Amino acid sequence: MDEQEIRDITVIGGGPTGLFAAFYAGMRGASCRIIDALPALGGQLMALYPEKYIFDVAGFTKVLAKDLVRDMVAQGLQFGASTHLGETVTGLTRVDDDGIGHFMLETSAGVYPSRTIVIAAGIGAFESRKLPLAGSEVWEGRGLYDKVLDPRAFEGQRVLLVGGGDSAFDWAVNLQGIAREITLVHRRDQFRAHAATVAQVDALRACGKCDLHTFTEVKAIHGGDRIERVTLVHAKTKEEHELGVDAVIPLLGFHSDLGAIKEWGLDTEKADVKVDQVMSTNVPGIYAAGDITSYPGKLKLIATGVAEACIAVNNAVHLINPKAKVNPGHSSNLAIFGQTDD
Repeated sequence: MDEQEIRDITVIGGGPTGLFAAFYAGMRGASCRIIDALPALGGQLMALYPEKYIFDVAGFTKVLAKDLVRDMVAQGLQFGASTHLGETVTGLTRVDDDGIGHFMLETSAGVYPSRTIVIAAGIGAFESRKLPLAGSEVWEGRGLYDKVLDPRAFEGQRVLLVGGGDSAFDWAVNLQGIAREITLVHRRDQFRAHAATVAQVDALRACGKCDLHTFTEVKAIHGGDRIERVTLVHAKTKEEHELGVDAVIPLLGFHSDLGAIKEWGLDTEKADVKVDQVMSTNVPGIYAAGDITSYPGKLKLIATGVAEACIAVNNAVHLINPKAKVNPGHSSNLAIFGQTDD
């Protein structure tokens, strides 16, 4: 299918919710494409914590984020949905001169016609917060990294983690047995990480497997072709000391933004899009699902997002073809899977 050919549904966002929306579109016989600003499918799961276990996905006692993404990609793309990665959404216009009406979705790489839109963009476009150190960008890719995608890349290295949230503490635990030395610094003595993970790091520190320095910041980075050492400074005493390191990983959270979606005339609440009980926004033909949605009682969970994807897609299909039922029935009876009604 030509990429400029109109699709029934264009999904914005390639995380778990977007992938399940693509699956459900295919199950309903609707043509679909996925557009995501990130370079790979998986959303936050792959961008922020691919090696982290998830415990609240139905059917799994626990599952690595990257493994969940692998299986959801296989499921979501089985009906031929195309993917357009590394493309930022820049605009949207409505075309009504064909007697039916559709959208023209503009991205940094092209223009895509679509009968309906499902926004499954998670927390919106997000970017990791940079190390607050002038000139630090020259070390990017030379020992300075804003995320951990493959922990084996740090095998045998002296790693400095910067931050006090879940990601920093998770990697202080998960790089054990991989990195040669692990040091964690935070500018305060209060942490945003889960108490259980903080307790794990305290236990590792007590037995000499991790160093933890509070009220401490990175003042300077030194090295040749790559990072070799850093200067740390105590925020209160101003005392400085040097630490030999091979890798610096600032895990300071991220900025999130709705980006161009803010200009579409949607009802929003902070960085969320308001929807009704059928996941429809105030703009006909535009639906939303997953963490980006807002409604009374909303829970931001993967389990909630995939359910919302089903609701959004089924109602989009019905909007496109009013003869199509909103409820597709049980998948075990669907002809698309080679089944027949009992």
